[in-house]
Amino acid sequence: MSDRLKEKAANLFAARFGSAPQGVSFAPGRVNLIGEHVDYNDGLVLPMPVREGTAAAWSKGDVDRFEVVAADFGQEDRFPLAPEKPGTIDWRSYVRGMIVSCGLARSGLRMVITGDLSRGSGLSSSASLCIAVGRALADAVGADPGPADLAKAAQRTEHEWAGVACGIMDQMAVAAGQAGHAMLLDCRDLSFEQREVPQDWAVAVTESGVSRGLVDGEYNTRRRQCEAAAAALGIGSLRDASVHQVEASALDGVTRQRALHVVAEIARTRAAAAALAARDLAAFGEILRAGHASLRDLFEVSVPAVDTVVDELQQAIGPMGGARMTGGGFGGAVVAVFEAGRMADLERASGRTFLRVH
Repeated sequence: MSDRLKEKAANLFAARFGSAPQGVSFAPGRVNLIGEHVDYNDGLVLPMPVREGTAAAWSKGDVDRFEVVAADFGQEDRFPLAPEKPGTIDWRSYVRGMIVSCGLARSGLRMVITGDLSRGSGLSSSASLCIAVGRALADAVGADPGPADLAKAAQRTEHEWAGVACGIMDQMAVAAGQAGHAMLLDCRDLSFEQREVPQDWAVAVTESGVSRGLVDGEYNTRRRQCEAAAAALGIGSLRDASVHQVEASALDGVTRQRALHVVAEIARTRAAAAALAARDLAAFGEILRAGHASLRDLFEVSVPAVDTVVDELQQAIGPMGGARMTGGGFGGAVVAVFEAGRMADLERASGRTFLRVH
């Protein structure tokens, strides 16, 4: 999939600028199996890369200016080496922000960007865009930043240029993910282990039909609620809290719910990693089901349309696997893990189309 997208980007570049690009970078999207809304609480997460992503074809151009084409939007942007924020938050915010955040721009570039991730699906199209641009910048100057450096630059771009107070999971999963593996990432110190997904497991994603919007939604509010809970408990982050500590606290009802989700979700991530290592698909599916219920009832980031998709898939999958919403919430995609070879059966039973991840 990435090779075809890179070829498409190169062809689009040649058509726009009249010559072949000097290079083409690629960054995948990601799906998070479990560990939702815990990355900004220093928690543990278990994402894996998808096959689809973003490609950026580039060549060196004017010394002091960038010329960037967003082929999928039919739009272009021209700006100096030290760009200002655009008037509205859109794809230009991420491209300009990543150029500033990386600190790798020595001269201007011509760039054509294209992707095959559905925007608003919860598969981290923004992180994919940022990392693809960061890799292009690094290649252009012969730099070799590590995945953590690229991920941190992409996170700064989200915070400072897009107004989303996200954690580091998406960016690390995109920058360091390995195909066919789930990444057990510690968001406190960015250490990670790659856990191979069994060949007799299938991982697939289906869109709920509800486009997700983190800025317009309540993502930032959830982060503030978690920070308030940690402060009230006298700890640096909810990573250090226990269920007993939260239940025995004087937190108000809503803040208590948010904290309970985070503490239990971190424990679920540990349990999911153990189930993955043990190749216990039934246990893994049970963890996914519990995770969705928590996101729906305690963290309140699911929506009825997504719940309906999850319920339908749970019924179709049965005890050997599970499904849940994935991503920041308020719409987006649903991830399902089930027995390999059942994809066609599930598509018929649910009437839905799946994007195969593994």
